[in-house]
Amino acid sequence: MTETTPYDADRARFTRQALARLVLSDHAVNVADGAAGLVATENDPDTGPGGRASQAFQLIELAERALVSAVVYERERGSSWTEIAQYLGIGPAEAEERFGASLDNWNTAFEVPYRLDDTGRKRIPQLPTAAYDPAWACNQLDTWARNRLVLVNEKRPVSAGLVKAVPEEELPPVTP
Repeated sequence: MTETTPYDADRARFTRQALARLVLSDHAVNVADGAAGLVATENDPDTGPGGRASQAFQLIELAERALVSAVVYERERGSSWTEIAQYLGIGPAEAEERFGASLDNWNTAFEVPYRLDDTGRKRIPQLPTAAYDPAWACNQLDTWARNRLVLVNEKRPVSAGLVKAVPEEELPPVTP
């Protein structure tokens, strides 16, 4: 299924590297928000036995998702498997084996933007939401960063640093 998507024009404003960075930012927000939920103690009595361990375990899953998106981003910005593996404390072949399928899925999602659900009637986007709808992601992530990051004074702390497919002044305005 290679039909166009409603968000193709917005996505075309960004490089694949920028889209991968948006996904990484989105996953990092999930990790940060998940960790923040473990900080306050006020609701501990409302948490059943093992509840906080469950929350901490969920952080591992969220961090794994962030790691995968970080590797995809690094590959999009030209990092080699050797360079990535060095920071993971593993060999290049092991890094490629561990993350290669995720990178393949990322690449395939640009060629086949949808898959059909089990009924065969509903189209399901294959790109992560932040890459599929980057205008929405930029708005959400910029707002999150302005509200949560103390030393950030930039109006667009996430989207301002993204690599655009064409210079900003040549882009048509984004529709809300």
